[in-house]
Amino acid sequence: MKRIVLFLLTNLAVVLVLSVVLRVLGLDRAVQANGIDVPSLLVFSFVVGFTGAIISLLLSKPMAKWSTGAQVIEQPRNEAEAWLVETVRRLADKAGVRMPEVAIYEGEANAFATGAFKNSALVAVSTGLLQSMNKEEVEAVLGHEMAHVANGDMVTLTLIQGVVNTFVVFLSRIVGYFVDRTIFRTERGTGPGFFITVIVCQIVFGLLASLVVAYFSRRREFGAVPGIADADGPRAGAARRSRARQPAGLDRCRGHHGAQGWAHGADGVAPADRGTNCGAAGHAAMTTPTLTVFADPDGGASLPWGAPAGG
Repeated sequence: MKRIVLFLLTNLAVVLVLSVVLRVLGLDRAVQANGIDVPSLLVFSFVVGFTGAIISLLLSKPMAKWSTGAQVIEQPRNEAEAWLVETVRRLADKAGVRMPEVAIYEGEANAFATGAFKNSALVAVSTGLLQSMNKEEVEAVLGHEMAHVANGDMVTLTLIQGVVNTFVVFLSRIVGYFVDRTIFRTERGTGPGFFITVIVCQIVFGLLASLVVAYFSRRREFGAVPGIADADGPRAGAARRSRARQPAGLDRCRGHHGAQGWAHGADGVAPADRGTNCGAAGHAAMTTPTLTVFADPDGGASLPWGAPAGG
């Protein structure tokens, strides 16, 4: 979810800036003194909409690094970082994509993948995730994120965002024209009312359009579920064999560093539990659909290198 929120906010900001710049330069000529030139407005909206989406895509990786404070692992400094890099490398080879950048950032249990190109992506995990899950569980999450990279989900969302941007820009100017004419009584050209209304409508329509993009993003999350099955190990194997079922004791899960570690299941989705967060892995589910979860049979969470996590 983090990468989607960043993408949507960046997109909204870029489209607003483009609109202001084009207005100041006098290039927003789709609305003339004698009315709306609909074909020109459609072309203008298409260009602005897709330009904003593409710029947002190109900025997605640096924006993600900046906003989360993620530190890319250039050279592993310890066993945990070496394991993390090697696991991502193995999953990338399985997915048939180039090795992405691997980063760690401070925060609650979460992970995300982003980047404009599948062969130049970024996969980041939080310290909270590393402290609350064991190797098999972390590997399952990484498999899910690598599936996003291999599927080219950021590009897919960019195309969807470009389409909704086109409608946002187009409808904002239609509303702005009528408000300027009927409320502000502008008779020739366009007045301040048009410009103010367009900015307000772009913000409001942009936020509403984000719901459409979020819906398709959710659909892509389910498309990335099979990536979890690329993870190895006994827990990943159990997850692959399991269907959606809620284990006993799930209600005992509590806190960011709860007493029990949890993992995502591989191929079962529990619609009734969708959106439920449970402890550390519950927060990690912000990046995935709510899947089957498994209690740590050892009764405690562990770091990737096997040391007990702090309570």
